[in-house]
Amino acid sequence: METKLFNINGEEKGSVSLPENIFSVKSDPYFLHELVRYYNAASRVGTASTKTRTEVSGGGRKPWKQKHTGRARSGSIRSPLWRKGGVVFGPKPRDFSIDIPSKKRIIGLAQALSDKHADGAVIALESFEIGETKTAAFMSLMENLKIAGKKSLIITSQKNAKLLRVSSNVKNFSVKTVLDVNALDVMKSNFVIIEKEAIDKLSKRLEAK
Repeated sequence: METKLFNINGEEKGSVSLPENIFSVKSDPYFLHELVRYYNAASRVGTASTKTRTEVSGGGRKPWKQKHTGRARSGSIRSPLWRKGGVVFGPKPRDFSIDIPSKKRIIGLAQALSDKHADGAVIALESFEIGETKTAAFMSLMENLKIAGKKSLIITSQKNAKLLRVSSNVKNFSVKTVLDVNALDVMKSNFVIIEKEAIDKLSKRLEAK
């Protein structure tokens, strides 16, 4: 299994072999849906909070005596029935995350990458060694690869400060290392540009599980 290999100038430089344990895996939509739920749940902050009647300041004194006023009895002006009172059954800080084994997460990554390869949306690059740290140079590469303006994921073998700098001002592009990338990153992108060295590291990451 092979795909076209390009250099930093967007010129085709032959092909590169892709490991079948990553790019030739049968995907299960229900399994991938479970992973999407996992990653989306983990990204929820869960800090929404309202105050109950015991937490709202004030209301320590009974507003009027219990009987003989002609009004309904009331014990506190911070009752949920009152304006500026407490909230009944309102949200409280909570953890939305769900648990999925790491082995399932890495299998899901392989399934997502396989789907992208089947769609012809995986591009291999020799390296991301950018000479000048200018956004224009990065955009020139994307235009040569014919993916400028399209939502794309770049996978590098290790953290690349220059690449992060030149792509930070460009919409629809995200940069992840082999250790950071996950199935949701892949599924959210239209194209995956992967560094040649990162291919072997991805394969080893999968085998380690």
